[in-house]
Amino acid sequence: MKQTEDEKYMRRCIQLARNGLYQAAPNPMVGAVIVHQGRIIGEGYHIRCGEAHAEVNAIRSVKQPELLKESTIYVSLEPCSHYGKTPPCADLIVEKGIPRIVVGCQDPFAKVAGRGIRKLRDAGREVTVGILEEECRLLIRRFITFHACKRPYITLKWAESADHFIDLTRTGGTPVRLSNELTSMLVHKLRAEHSAILVGSRTALLDNPRLDVRHWYGPSPVRAVLDRAGTLPHDLYLFDGTHPTLLFSNRAAGPLPAKGERIALPSDRSPLPPLLEALYERGLQSLLVEGGSRLLQAFIDAGLWDEAIVEESPVRLGDGVSAPLMPAHASCRTELHFGRPYRRYTTPFRVQ
Repeated sequence: MKQTEDEKYMRRCIQLARNGLYQAAPNPMVGAVIVHQGRIIGEGYHIRCGEAHAEVNAIRSVKQPELLKESTIYVSLEPCSHYGKTPPCADLIVEKGIPRIVVGCQDPFAKVAGRGIRKLRDAGREVTVGILEEECRLLIRRFITFHACKRPYITLKWAESADHFIDLTRTGGTPVRLSNELTSMLVHKLRAEHSAILVGSRTALLDNPRLDVRHWYGPSPVRAVLDRAGTLPHDLYLFDGTHPTLLFSNRAAGPLPAKGERIALPSDRSPLPPLLEALYERGLQSLLVEGGSRLLQAFIDAGLWDEAIVEESPVRLGDGVSAPLMPAHASCRTELHFGRPYRRYTTPFRVQ
């Protein structure tokens, strides 16, 4: 089906918004485009939290400001109407005399939803809402999940062999390498896209991972490890003080190194809800769970996941630690990256 003019420019808004993937959080990713007589005269996106919003950057980019009074501004998310770290974008749009505003999706939360749109309409502006609404909501699904579900958006990630194992059965030694240099780079890209990363104590002890993004650009996530028995030694890379580490444990075992924080867990129930609650309280909007198999399966069995990304290695192990099992109802599609297949599972995104 042929796309409309409004859809064409809203797709450009979505493209621009994705440039804020690494730095906009905890704010949502937003893109804006200004069009005058069928020609784009301004573009912008929300670059990083605390700085100018997409609409402001788009307006600032216009070389001939006098054209704004005859233009349409497209924005993937409803312009804000309240004072936060920056002034309201709806006020700026009114001040600049822009006569038409096209919005991808309304702000999803009851306290603010529709106020920016109402302010623009009360000022006599023409406002169109709901252009590529589903795509615009998917763009900010982490932001919506965090605020609506009071937990981080959860992505599960593992690599498995051709015969569906993720590792050999072992108590020590060198970890089995199922990713190659290029797909390892993709793992680091995925880490940079998340606020926090979690592993279990067995993975921490046997693999001694750094859990950073040294093979990709972007911020390293806050590291988290689930060590209910409190047995992990403090000379692991997780506790090297290069960036923060949260240790979730039932037991205290002396002070942690610099940038380490121990968080107590209840011993009489699943550690996952209190773990997610602690991440939420610290404003960590998204969580990447990398292993091991039991921890990944615990998230799956509890229904606490939003995406799962599985790298399919051609290596055959013959035996070992079985890969997690996804529920039959999970939606799955196969993607190809660097010649290697990946299965991407998703749950229906229905958060209102």
